[in-house]
Amino acid sequence: MAGPGARATAAPGRLTVGYSGGLIVTPATSALRRRRPEAEVRTVHLGWCRPAEGLLDRQVDAVVARLPFPDDGLRVTHLYDEPRAVVVRRDHRLAARPFLTLEDIADEPLPWVPGTDPACAAFWRLEPRPDGRPAPKGPAMNALDDTWEFVAAGDAVAVTFLSHAQTVRPDLTLVPLRGVEPSHVVLATRADDNEPLVSEFRRCAVTHLAPSDRLDQPIGGARYSSA
Repeated sequence: MAGPGARATAAPGRLTVGYSGGLIVTPATSALRRRRPEAEVRTVHLGWCRPAEGLLDRQVDAVVARLPFPDDGLRVTHLYDEPRAVVVRRDHRLAARPFLTLEDIADEPLPWVPGTDPACAAFWRLEPRPDGRPAPKGPAMNALDDTWEFVAAGDAVAVTFLSHAQTVRPDLTLVPLRGVEPSHVVLATRADDNEPLVSEFRRCAVTHLAPSDRLDQPIGGARYSSA
């Protein structure tokens, strides 16, 4: 991400697009560059940083990220939904299932991220459970690779999105998770930002960003489609 004190300029002709892990913004930024070849379009991976903070601190002008996150002062545009899945070891008792439900993972520890927005943490830890209990607490993680290591070691399972199917380690597998809300991918900008380049990027994002084709591949014994 940009260094401390860096700010995205609001000047016409320059746009900084932030994006969260597991999301691809290239189709939209490439379309914008074709439409506006004179513009300076930059991209910044946000890592674990909160999308709203990046926008309100003016480190970026637009963010492609997954809900939930605080949206006060932001304009949020829905792009697409993506089913969620559970990451388990390939020799885990649940690995061969065609799909899983909350009941199947009721006693499985889930990792957590220190300092995460409470709504975001609850969404990915599937809390509260139907009976009101919190999810069993697994180890704390500071990076995505931590999660894969925890799962591979048998310390936890993890909830993620299906487009991670081809990016997790070969000793892990994803099993579709049914009966839960999907992951919502959105574009967020500052509510009071009326720069033409921001508006044009919004149109590019709505037109060109869609779920990965990987969702049409067999996953965890089932075939899921993004359609």
